[in-house]
Amino acid sequence: MSGPQIHPSASVAASAKLGRGVTVGAFAVIGEEVELGEGCVVHPHAVIYGPSRFGVENVFHPFCVVGGDPQDYTFGGERTELIVGDKNIFREYVTVSRGTKKGGGITRLGNENFVLAYTHIGHDCQIGSNNLFVNAATLAGHVTVEDFATIGALSPVHQFCRVGRYSYIGACTVIVQDVPPFSRVVTERETKSFGPNSIGLERKGFSAERIKNLQRAFRLLSRSKLNTSQSLVEMRAQFSDSEDVRELVNFIETAERGIVK
Repeated sequence: MSGPQIHPSASVAASAKLGRGVTVGAFAVIGEEVELGEGCVVHPHAVIYGPSRFGVENVFHPFCVVGGDPQDYTFGGERTELIVGDKNIFREYVTVSRGTKKGGGITRLGNENFVLAYTHIGHDCQIGSNNLFVNAATLAGHVTVEDFATIGALSPVHQFCRVGRYSYIGACTVIVQDVPPFSRVVTERETKSFGPNSIGLERKGFSAERIKNLQRAFRLLSRSKLNTSQSLVEMRAQFSDSEDVRELVNFIETAERGIVK
């Protein structure tokens, strides 16, 4: 394995240590006291700050900021660290903060974590291995995530909470207590339809008659005592001349995951 390959436009601090086979893309920034193990890949525009240490074959995608200062009012520039194992993937716009003095001074990640775009891992978090952080998963400070857990998209985890091994947190679920290992935690879904998008349709040039037909069709679908199949029969009978309603009926009949009512 050859020595590191650094694009001429990249900024690499004098104190940074790059292992064999490390590649650093255009306009990437590697700060002071950053150590990258063999085979790490730093894509263009990625930013890595120190003090931080990384094992082998970690991948940093464009515009992630890994090892930045903790987002904490009490941080006053003290020396704190980020320590990361092997084969982790940090996708676009991921942020991972170093620790704070009051939290022990170290944020840790194990091996083979897949950290999807816009995820935030806060200061002093202790992350195990083989976890999946789906887009915009958000960990406050001092969170512990064990191994093989999944944290769904747009799910915030309150500070000091623990997420146990092999647990699954569904998308858009707010976590304010510990999640037991092997469990599945998903917020209750109450998404409802409130009829046609009348104002939007009017702005798009729909006539008053077209909108009225759709309003009546939606009332049959969601506000009558008919089930979906019965509603479709009535919609076909009552609005046989409406191309919009026919489109609506066809869409519902071909839905494979059900519809929002």
